[in-house]
Amino acid sequence: MKHTYHIHGMSCNGCRSHVEKTLSNVDGVQAVEVNLEKAEATIEMGEHIPLETFEKALENDGGGYTIHMPGHHHHEPKKKNDRPVKGGTGTFYCPMRCEDDKTYDQPGDCPVCGMDLVEEQNITSGSKEKWTCPMHPEVVEDGPGSCPICGMDLVAMKPEASAEEKTYKKLLKKFWLAVGFTLPIFLIAMSDMVPNNPLYQAMSPKYWNWVQFALSLPVVFYATWMFFERAYRSIKTWNLNMFTLIGIGAGVAFVFSILGLLFPDFFPDQFKDESGAVHVYFEATTVILTLVLLGQLLEARAHSKTNNAVKELLKLAPNKATKVVDGEEQEVHIDAIELGDILRVKPGEKIPVDGVITEGETSVDESMITGEPIPVEKTVDDKVSSGTINGNQTFLMKAEKVGSDTLLSQIINMVNDASRSRAPIQNLADRVSAYFVPTVVLISVITFAVWAIWGPQPPYVYALINAIAVLIIACPCALGLATPMSVMVGVGKGAQNGVLIKNAEALEKMAKVDTLIVDKTGTITEGKPTFDHFGNFGDDYSNEELLQYLISVNANSEHPLAQATVKFGKENNIGILKSKDFNSVTGMGVEGVVDGKKVLLGNTKLMDKNGIEITQKMKDEVAKSQEQGKTISYLAVDGKCRGYVAIGDKVKETSAKAIKAIQDKGISVIMLTGDNKNTAAAVAKELNLDDFKAETLPEDKMKEVERLQSEGKIVAMAGDGINDAPALAKSDLGIAMGTGTDVAIESAMITLVKGDLHGIVKARNLSEAVMKNIKQNLFFALIYNTIGVPVAAGVLYPFFGILLSPMIAALAMSFSSVSVIGNALRLRTKSID
Repeated sequence: MKHTYHIHGMSCNGCRSHVEKTLSNVDGVQAVEVNLEKAEATIEMGEHIPLETFEKALENDGGGYTIHMPGHHHHEPKKKNDRPVKGGTGTFYCPMRCEDDKTYDQPGDCPVCGMDLVEEQNITSGSKEKWTCPMHPEVVEDGPGSCPICGMDLVAMKPEASAEEKTYKKLLKKFWLAVGFTLPIFLIAMSDMVPNNPLYQAMSPKYWNWVQFALSLPVVFYATWMFFERAYRSIKTWNLNMFTLIGIGAGVAFVFSILGLLFPDFFPDQFKDESGAVHVYFEATTVILTLVLLGQLLEARAHSKTNNAVKELLKLAPNKATKVVDGEEQEVHIDAIELGDILRVKPGEKIPVDGVITEGETSVDESMITGEPIPVEKTVDDKVSSGTINGNQTFLMKAEKVGSDTLLSQIINMVNDASRSRAPIQNLADRVSAYFVPTVVLISVITFAVWAIWGPQPPYVYALINAIAVLIIACPCALGLATPMSVMVGVGKGAQNGVLIKNAEALEKMAKVDTLIVDKTGTITEGKPTFDHFGNFGDDYSNEELLQYLISVNANSEHPLAQATVKFGKENNIGILKSKDFNSVTGMGVEGVVDGKKVLLGNTKLMDKNGIEITQKMKDEVAKSQEQGKTISYLAVDGKCRGYVAIGDKVKETSAKAIKAIQDKGISVIMLTGDNKNTAAAVAKELNLDDFKAETLPEDKMKEVERLQSEGKIVAMAGDGINDAPALAKSDLGIAMGTGTDVAIESAMITLVKGDLHGIVKARNLSEAVMKNIKQNLFFALIYNTIGVPVAAGVLYPFFGILLSPMIAALAMSFSSVSVIGNALRLRTKSID
């Protein structure tokens, strides 16, 4: 018989295979098939097995997965952590991305690799300032005022420390305690090397061993007990990791020492010293564990620096704003701002939310979002973004986006999502890691056997020490951290320079792109069309009459070209006639009925579609304007082409330099535009483009992407409009201009906040720097383990007499992960301009 159950808690293929294995081990189960997408498990069994049996199996597994029958109401339990800490944002993830983008709502350690979960930095309502009474701390209010108990003025509360900071302080406290107890153990053990050891004259070595044992208890069972808990859980769930090796190595040394202390007669003479006491390894155990704790401490501090970019962005978010109500100013918290509110921004203040200037003019420093240091001049109807800094003028603005909808919030969310994603190159590390721990344990066993059989006197002592050293020096976490640390720092670096990366795959792909397709309007050009001139093809209508028809039909359109003509009409007091049956024809133009007459405005494709003749004389007349880079739209009234409008759209000052820089990197740049061939050719010639295609519809752009991909090209597409969305989604890497439409941005993998082609140069430089950094980290981690494990096993002893103490191995292991993180942090100083 077969039954289908719903499974909760799976987030990746690792989860799927883990659940499949756990359910397969239940007695009576014949076959299990788990579907990650549907979150279902189909279980085949000889006879019915109660649901409770599967529930218990998953519960004992410890992975946090739950099972229930379809249609049954289910509440997924919160993840339990053995070290709950209050405060912070409430979102935590594994720095090694063991479970892809899976997050937890409490601090703790990863159920797969055992590493401390890292806190995600976000703008939350929890950051709202609270006020309390100095005499009655139980009184907490949202704003200033007086205490309802004693009447004293309330004072602002200090913000609660982050979970990250609390975890670090807790580790620091445990570290100093471990050092306090480990140091005397180490001194007692090392005193054996002092001639006429004064300690042994005061007391027999056998009793000093008991002192070492007593001093080791707080280190093992308090300061570093979490390592053994993680090791036990890793073996129980078979998620073997760094703590598996530490737990086995230090555990073997500690248990051996206790047995030697309690039952010395069971051990051969080679394990005993001159006094007959068994040589114990309490100093090795405690020093190893303390050094591993030091590594965790340094790692925690280093981790906090990897997301500095997000922390810096969070600092940009203002807490308060000045709201204008009925002409009066009110200071309000940022959470109290609603859409449509009028806000006053004073000189030097941070702009509180996204909106549009309604009164005044100023210059705004947008460098924290765009990466460009030069302040931008702003006036009425210009948009401003949250977190940017006002210059030396006061202005009024209307709130258009608040809370999580602001650009700053979206940037922070995108950086967090990208930081938690996995790059394809990480698959190499995953494949190696899958076999790493079992291989190290096997090498450790072989090391013990070889030294026990062929080692010098006393062979078993050498065998034990070297076997432990092999376990301790191996560091799978250095391999696991190699990719995600570089990705996290790189994504943050990009955000600070106006390059938003949607996921780690995009960061990796950008370095491989060899062909770049760019749209013209809004990508190469400024995307701010202006009315240039109007041409009349006959005497049936005056220029004023035709302009009136043109502006009236365009008044219903939101296209930038249409808005340019409408703006011209308003400036020249041209009246707008009544229109109906308006229709926008994608990639062609617009049509409607104005003052009872059928009006068409668009390119030659729209005219051809409606059977409107464009004579050669008309084409020759507009060709002059097209060759100057002007965009031409033909105007047809009552079935005949009556005239045309020429729209200018200035090429961005940075486009030529950016395209040259892109081409210098060996990337072919092709322009696709819906504009006519003459206009496109003029722009292509000005920018020295490799190729171009004109009069392309959205489906044409997508087909061109497919054609290039079929030739083996790795294609990136840069665009800003709705008509670019299909090509952006189809390309290997979509790049959206931040000044463009939401549809284009959603379809892209990289967004350039400023909407400038120079951002592509930055993205390419960033991608190359991150990939180089990842490869350095992977090389370092692999070469470290490749050399360290054999040296710890004693391969150098026959030639040079060199052996590696387990304590030195622990020190090397602890610093290996820190070195990987340190190398990743170098990306923060890398210039990507």
